[in-house]
Amino acid sequence: MSRFFTDVRETLLPRPGGRHGPLPPLLVGLTVVTGLVDAFSYLVLGHVFVANMTGNVVFLGFALVGTPGFSIAASLVALVTFWLGALVGGRIGARLGQHRGRLLATAASLQAAFVVVAVILAAVSGRPVSAGFRYPLIVSLALAMGVQNATARKLAVPDLTTTVLTLTITGIAADSTVAGGQGSSTGRRVVSVSSMLVGALVGAVFVLHVAIALPLVTALVVLVAVAGGARLLGRGDADWVRP
Repeated sequence: MSRFFTDVRETLLPRPGGRHGPLPPLLVGLTVVTGLVDAFSYLVLGHVFVANMTGNVVFLGFALVGTPGFSIAASLVALVTFWLGALVGGRIGARLGQHRGRLLATAASLQAAFVVVAVILAAVSGRPVSAGFRYPLIVSLALAMGVQNATARKLAVPDLTTTVLTLTITGIAADSTVAGGQGSSTGRRVVSVSSMLVGALVGAVFVLHVAIALPLVTALVVLVAVAGGARLLGRGDADWVRP
């Protein structure tokens, strides 16, 4: 149990000189962003995700057989624009990947720019969101999340992919002492799952009870904090900035 809490603490408050420096808590912040934007997209834009593409592939299958409430166009737009965002994120990673601080700062700043567009669209769209605003919102948010996923992949901090939790949850069980494993990284994995849950919970509360744009505003604040933190903490030549 002490190992679990140590893992949680070192994920949220890494020790100075750690291999990944401040990247774990910054990526936890991006995981919260995932929960926020997917809560917005699913609850406001219909049955579509802008971050979790596995869900969109399944939704596309539902839509292809005419299941009510699912849209072929919405799923395809999300998938294609996410792919384009990941392509942009990959180019950024290829150019800045030798300095992980600059990479994360640049990628998070670009994400924030896309989310600013989404905040403006959500603020003027009204409720319910019309088709004229729905697809621009899907495009701007899916582009942002594609950039995020490509960046997290390039940073390669174990168990902090920021969106894909299936393998993370599998690891909690499969690597547990009950399953004959050593329980390694359980604390970090639980933090990852919990942070997305918190983001989704907060996003849903905002959408249902406050204002539909508020999850995106919150995500924007987190992204600005991540970009600023990565830029500030990535100054110099600390070991963690090197891949």
